[in-house]
Amino acid sequence: MENTSLQQQLLEAGVHFGHLKKKWNPKMLPYIFAEKKGIHIIDLNKTVEGLQESAAALKAIARSGKKIMFVATKKQAKEIVCDCAKRVNMPYVTERWLGGMLTNFNTVRKSVKKMQSIEKMLADGSAESLTKKEKLTLTRDKEKMEKVLGGIAQISRVPAALFMVDIGHEHIALAEARKLGISTFGMVDTNCDPNKIDFAIPANDDATKSIAIILNYLTAAIAEGLQERQANKDEDESNDSEESAEAKAARFESKADGGDDRNKRGSGPGRGPGAQPKRRIAATGQGGRRPAGSGGGAR
Repeated sequence: MENTSLQQQLLEAGVHFGHLKKKWNPKMLPYIFAEKKGIHIIDLNKTVEGLQESAAALKAIARSGKKIMFVATKKQAKEIVCDCAKRVNMPYVTERWLGGMLTNFNTVRKSVKKMQSIEKMLADGSAESLTKKEKLTLTRDKEKMEKVLGGIAQISRVPAALFMVDIGHEHIALAEARKLGISTFGMVDTNCDPNKIDFAIPANDDATKSIAIILNYLTAAIAEGLQERQANKDEDESNDSEESAEAKAARFESKADGGDDRNKRGSGPGRGPGAQPKRRIAATGQGGRRPAGSGGGAR
């Protein structure tokens, strides 16, 4: 029933509409259901399979604490991708993809740090000493960098996965991800090669409604993975606190037992706190002389 309702939602969103027959990629043949008026129709059963498989994989990645980068520079997908990525606190690229954003990540991080330093200067008032022209130049540079790098400002390492709305349009990002061995996910229309990515979701990547329903489904799976990670973390912390409390109690008990043993050893006969040490008394007579007949014969 769940698959049936999902298929109905995908149908209503127009996910099944592909490109014209003359623009098709023959490798998409297993995902094409039929042809109608010169337009290929995508098999929604395949779409549901790919969507659920991708959602499970993205959920596992999110549960492990790794980052997933969303990439969509198409006009109709920018706003949707930006909202979904912010909802689950993931990096995103919705403007021009900078060449080397993944393969030359260290250089990109330097640009991000420069952008953040400019923001700090403008925020704390240290830029007040600059001239009006210099301040205006800084502001323009910040806006320009924020437009391109704002979505990846919070990541310090290369993401574990890449999700693309149109793998044909984002071919540079796809090539960089494949070079680095990063897991790739994407919406694949009838004019693309599904074998280029690890997890293909056959779907219409041009309609806003189609993009929205696919992204919302995947974002919900990622959010669920993040919730499970947080729940596991909270459970581990509570277990650690319980174990530490038990360890403290055990230490106190061992100290108390050690003190009792020492008290017992020190409270034996003649070993009490007020006991005097025993003196050895020699068997001597008065004046310290030996008594007669004790071994010395008369001379």
